[in-house]
Amino acid sequence: MSRRLFGLCLVCGLGGAFSLVLVMLASQVGYAGVREPLAALTQPDIQHAIRLSLFCATVAAGLAMVFAVPAAYALARYRFPGRMLVDAFLDVPIIISPIAIGITLLLMFRSAPGSWVQEHLVRFVFEVPGIILAQFIIALALEIRVLKATFEEISPRLEQVARYLGCGPWAAMWRVTLPLARPGLIAALVRGWGRAIGDYGATVTIAGSVKGKTDTIPVAIVLNWSAVRIEAAVALVMVLTAIALLVLLSVRVLARGRPA
Repeated sequence: MSRRLFGLCLVCGLGGAFSLVLVMLASQVGYAGVREPLAALTQPDIQHAIRLSLFCATVAAGLAMVFAVPAAYALARYRFPGRMLVDAFLDVPIIISPIAIGITLLLMFRSAPGSWVQEHLVRFVFEVPGIILAQFIIALALEIRVLKATFEEISPRLEQVARYLGCGPWAAMWRVTLPLARPGLIAALVRGWGRAIGDYGATVTIAGSVKGKTDTIPVAIVLNWSAVRIEAAVALVMVLTAIALLVLLSVRVLARGRPA
């Protein structure tokens, strides 16, 4: 009886969630059709938003991986004072609103050191580098979390054996740990990329919504919706939905190859 009840609840839950997703997708197609949104994808401003989003998310997720790998490895392998605090602090960008991240970045660049960076090195406020910086912070937290779980699943004894056979710490990590963590590395990169390309709050706060300059896909959706360009907004929503499905499917396929 308990199994039947559990199965019924499971079917109802899955059916309800799946139906909700189908209704959302059907509403996109039913409102604007397919032909007009597809035609809107040929417009220069829509193509610019897609190209900008793909470029910024790729750069941000790639840079985040450079920092996420050593940080996640250190958290997974070493015990040091304040480790729990550092671990919790790295989760802050995942928990708080992206708008709060954007405001924090704006305040940082209004300080004396931030103003010097803006004037002598790179301008971030209302510029494309600001988009990459905001997406980098958001992607970094998620990638660290995924990679930390991946490294924890790999037995440290394998590295110890490699070091016993003559490898140094870096060689053992490069030849043993990273190859075993390859599915997790790719999954972290894909998740970070997907999280970056879908960000709106942090991006629009620091980079603004300058059409033709800093309008990523989420920003362009809001701009086109506000301008009553419904077909263009729906076209971008469809693109973002397709990207989300591709990212989620990729992560699930890659998760099967994780080390046990």
